[in-house]
Amino acid sequence: MSENELGAYLRSRREAVKPSDVGLPDGGRRRTPGLRRSELATVAGLSVEYLTRLEQGRDRNPSVQVLVSLADALRLTPDERIHLRHLAKVTSGGLALCPAATQAPARTVRPAVRALLDRLEPAPAALFNRLGEVIDHTTGFERLFGPIGLLDGDPPNLTRYVFTDVRARIAFPDWDKVADEQAAALKYETGADDSWAGELVDLLAFAAGEAFTGRLAASSGPPRQAPVQRVAHPRAGELRLAREPLDLLGDDQRILVYLPADAETAAALDRLTGRHPGALRAVSA
Repeated sequence: MSENELGAYLRSRREAVKPSDVGLPDGGRRRTPGLRRSELATVAGLSVEYLTRLEQGRDRNPSVQVLVSLADALRLTPDERIHLRHLAKVTSGGLALCPAATQAPARTVRPAVRALLDRLEPAPAALFNRLGEVIDHTTGFERLFGPIGLLDGDPPNLTRYVFTDVRARIAFPDWDKVADEQAAALKYETGADDSWAGELVDLLAFAAGEAFTGRLAASSGPPRQAPVQRVAHPRAGELRLAREPLDLLGDDQRILVYLPADAETAAALDRLTGRHPGALRAVSA
């Protein structure tokens, strides 16, 4: 990373935004493409002098409020917002701070758990930790959720996917209910002194805004799991899935098994996983 990666990124995004994108007149000929510093400063509610210091690397510790204002003004996507926040933390030295002395989220798979996942084939099943990270999964899970982008992260994270990936709103027709559940689960399964959860909460609050923070504030108690979750699969069509959680003793991990809730979904999953008809039977939700 260069000495002024944050400033370079802000400048590159500013030059990629047209004045008309933010409701400003083009203003005639320009020496450089995109917005002028004065225009971005106006839209973001900042002074030109402060924005100049940021872009030149003379101010290395912008507040979250400043970052949000810039992200809004630059029309950043959720992924771009996350990247902006990461650059700001690196620039300020925040990533070098020691985390609180709490237990790290479990990210290893015990051999017995791996054997259990093998026995669950061809059912879609995955091992999650308290942060919603996908630690391991069956091939059935990969064929179900891989094409919608859930496994693209490193590590994949269901909660982050729901709130920051635009594909999630297409993949989950009942996105509002899924989002309610994920926010409630994160709040319920982590504590106030959990620095790892705090990092994820900050990231999602910055990337998703009120869509996440409003749900997090409103949730209380354990999450309410819908009897059936609908998934719009690009190959298999709309699927209706019943979910069965299997909590693991001694770990902050659980296995979540996805089972077909009707005969049509059972047949579609059989085709998706390459199994003979009837390998997965519908269960009553």
